Amino acid sequence: MFDIVAFIPRAIMQGIPLLFGSTGETLTEKSGNLNLGIAGIMYVGGICGVIGSFLYEQSLPSPDAINGFLAISIPLVCCLVGSLLMGLLYCFLTVTLRANQNVTGLAMTTFGVGFGNFFGGSLIKLSGAEVPSIALSATNAYFSKKLPFADDLGWFGEIFLSYGFLAYLAIIIALVVAYVLKHTRVGLHLRAVGENPNTADAAGINVNKYKYMATCIGAMIAGLGGLYYVMDYACGVWSNDAFGDRGWLAIALVIFTLWKPNIGVLASFLFGGLYILYIFLPTGTNLAVKELYKMIPYVVTIIVLIVTSMRNRREDQPPASLGLAYFREER
Repeated sequence: MFDIVAFIPRAIMQGIPLLFGSTGETLTEKSGNLNLGIAGIMYVGGICGVIGSFLYEQSLPSPDAINGFLAISIPLVCCLVGSLLMGLLYCFLTVTLRANQNVTGLAMTTFGVGFGNFFGGSLIKLSGAEVPSIALSATNAYFSKKLPFADDLGWFGEIFLSYGFLAYLAIIIALVVAYVLKHTRVGLHLRAVGENPNTADAAGINVNKYKYMATCIGAMIAGLGGLYYVMDYACGVWSNDAFGDRGWLAIALVIFTLWKPNIGVLASFLFGGLYILYIFLPTGTNLAVKELYKMIPYVVTIIVLIVTSMRNRREDQPPASLGLAYFREER
């Protein structure tokens, strides 16, 4: 029998990295930058948090001496700094040097995965682990700590209150970004830059400033998805190449949500559920059927892309200058 109470929390936890990634990419694309390096940025955010946490735990005389504030703040700051540097690198190449955005994003994904695997493998050797992974259980205890009264509320607590603080932070960030984009002057300027940078520049809006700002903040938000995956979803265990294709699904989720982060909250949970649906569907000993079930999120993505491309409403379309470099001298 399908256990809905067990399924929903796992779907939400699976969807949180997608929510971080899609929110960051939506903010980036609203400025006209198409950052296909989200997968690499999430990888860098995760490994930077792991490096900070690993060094902090190694400096302690015993696991009991860990400080909760430092256990959270050190990996969080390391994650944000690493993701910010990736965002700055992307902006320098595509905004300042006007490099091709598609090629730059793909190169950054390759670089980010290689960066994470190199330092992840190095930390595994330093830890002397017998298995190819690092376990940061002391730090994980703080990142995955749920509300103390969640267990007393039965299924309601299990579905809505049994997550670490980063899960709720992902929802808050998505709603705040949606509000800023739609209801503030900064959001209006950012959308103007993404739609027509020539007109925005003529109106006195600093195009490069908004592109840098949106892309770097978007990169930091996406990086938190990598940190969440390691510190909460994976129980503080880092393994090379463990992220899978979540970064690419996050980019597809941007199109699925029509560039609206508030819709992304529920859409990410839907995709998270589709991602793990094969675990809960009965397949018996037929492994071929289970592999077919694993295709569900990708089939849904293809269908959504087809349906979206058939829509004619302007508000459902991507920013007009998405993926195009801005040459001010052509204004």
